[in-house]
Amino acid sequence: MTPKKKAQLIAQTLLDKKAQDVVIMNLHKVTDMTHYFVVCTGESELHLKALARELEAKIKTPWHIEGTTHARWILLDYVDVVVHIFLNTTRQYYMLEQLWGDVPIEKLSQE
Repeated sequence: MTPKKKAQLIAQTLLDKKAQDVVIMNLHKVTDMTHYFVVCTGESELHLKALARELEAKIKTPWHIEGTTHARWILLDYVDVVVHIFLNTTRQYYMLEQLWGDVPIEKLSQE
């Protein structure tokens, strides 16, 4: 599966589980770290954990996971796609979209 298809599948899986403000950030021209970030917001710590579990079940077990203990920001690293699942206040604090403001960002919505 290409990194772009993986990012799209991850984003759709998050949308299906009611994640909010889902975006795909295309990083492959500005860093070798990864190809894409998928960023979203969950409603509560429980919702963040449910979103992460759904990705693990539907996509595959990520190479690395961070943040499941306190669940204010869960990171799932699929190497070519890195997923950031935030609580709203944490997402506003770290402002990843502004930090990487020079990359193409695709905003997704429920359809």
